[in-house]
Amino acid sequence: MEMIPMIDTIGTGRNITVLRKRAGLSVADLQDIFGFATPQAIYKWQRGMTLPTIDNLVVLATVFGVTMDEIIVVMSQDTRMTA
Repeated sequence: MEMIPMIDTIGTGRNITVLRKRAGLSVADLQDIFGFATPQAIYKWQRGMTLPTIDNLVVLATVFGVTMDEIIVVMSQDTRMTA
């Protein structure tokens, strides 16, 4: 039976952090872009506690100048077997 792909939330959070820094943006900058009252959602994304919604992924991809596939990390079968 073939394994169903799963999103690696920790890896995705690391990507968001790296891409944010590469774009020269602070967490406060992203907070302003999204119009969030607090930065908590962004910190949760970066820690891999939660994932951005599809709408927010589209915005992140645009802001970072990448595709959504470049933000999301999908666990491979090998990764899941060792985790």
